Amino acid sequence: MVSLPIPGWYRGPMVQVFMLGMVCFCTVGMFSALNALGAGGTQDIVLVDISNSVLYGVFCIAGFFGGSINNILGHNVTLFIGTLGYMLYTGSLWCFQTQGSRWFVIFGGAILGFTAALLWSAQGSIMMSYPKEEDKGKAIGLFWGLFQAGNLIGSIIAFSLNLKNGGLDAVQTSTYLAFIVVMAFGTFLTFAILPPSEVRREDGTRVEALSKTTVADEVTGFISLLKNRQMLLLIPLSFASNFFYTYQGAISFAVFDASTRALGGILSALASIIGAQILGWVLDIKFLRRRQRAFVGLAMVSITVIAVWSCGIAYQMTFSRTNPIEPKYNYKDSKNAGTPLALIFFYYIMDAFVQSMAYWTMASLTSDTFTLARFAGFYKAIQSGGAAIAFGVDAVATPYMSEVIVNLVLLLVSLPLTGIVMYGIKEHNEDIVETEKVPGSADNGKGSLEDKEMVDVETLPRQ
Repeated sequence: MVSLPIPGWYRGPMVQVFMLGMVCFCTVGMFSALNALGAGGTQDIVLVDISNSVLYGVFCIAGFFGGSINNILGHNVTLFIGTLGYMLYTGSLWCFQTQGSRWFVIFGGAILGFTAALLWSAQGSIMMSYPKEEDKGKAIGLFWGLFQAGNLIGSIIAFSLNLKNGGLDAVQTSTYLAFIVVMAFGTFLTFAILPPSEVRREDGTRVEALSKTTVADEVTGFISLLKNRQMLLLIPLSFASNFFYTYQGAISFAVFDASTRALGGILSALASIIGAQILGWVLDIKFLRRRQRAFVGLAMVSITVIAVWSCGIAYQMTFSRTNPIEPKYNYKDSKNAGTPLALIFFYYIMDAFVQSMAYWTMASLTSDTFTLARFAGFYKAIQSGGAAIAFGVDAVATPYMSEVIVNLVLLLVSLPLTGIVMYGIKEHNEDIVETEKVPGSADNGKGSLEDKEMVDVETLPRQ
């Protein structure tokens, strides 16, 4: 079979991260967009809450093994399987809308929990290992911006429907079909992403030159992961990184009417995109050494966390579950709605800072795709476990003030531990790299490898 030549520009890491972002825009992004329409478009909040609980529970368990599955199957197959769950879940919502089959929605949530673990393990491996060390912050920002663009689109649609109809009705069959078509396109795009061996960095180096792993390798690697001091220190950050979503969603519902919640969704998506670009740029500043960049980023995140959550505590003093806001605020009432809308915006700036810092820190520990796949799966597993617990905490009507304080405490505990990990960051990762000049690599006329100063590297065990 004749294979088409791959253009040099397409082999570039940032192009591959862009393609990965488009895969997640079409799948995860559209899933977020559907959720922005309210209860997955079904208007049955209880059913979707149950399904999401099952989803996060399965995601938590599967995430621990997602990286190993990715390493055995390869990025393309893992991404392909990972995207299928989003179509199935959307189809289950469509089926419920037309046939009333509640069990299918819950089953779809369970399947999505498993496939999402695969998708995010592969995603993390590609995003963290393909770019050069000095470009990893920008790569995270690029991916996060594309991924959050789906959420932005969904929120704009929800806001427009509210303006037109005065509320959100159940989504029509044609809308579900449109989402499924977009998700199917994202599934197709998974095969447009190049394997590590085909990627060439700007200086002509390969991402890696390791052969495929085996089940025995992955068992050993998984055991080593559970003993990895750096990843164990990142557990509190992983746990806290999605824990606050439940509280933020709860107060949004408590404070805003439907149209203002949709506007809040637009602001949160924009904030996520902006925040990831800002911190990504800071973490790639050229004139600072790697560890210095890490601590500058950590300082930014810490200041933002303390400032935003302090404002959150102050605002939370104005209402509670037993003393609710009545009537709920509309965005046209700028005197009352302006402050909580601004708070929502900065909550998601903080969120993007936390997520970007977590990924960049893991990416600074190694550039090995196999190891980073395990790191990503482990991170998402703990993160999903935190989200599931947070959902349960809110479901039993825990006082809002207790929730906001718990969120702040979790983050304050995690940040110093993350600093300990950052202190051990080296200027360069000691992973296997091929340094020969490769025809068609994205050299951009900057000279051959012989003219460049190369860092000596050594082969590390995959675990």
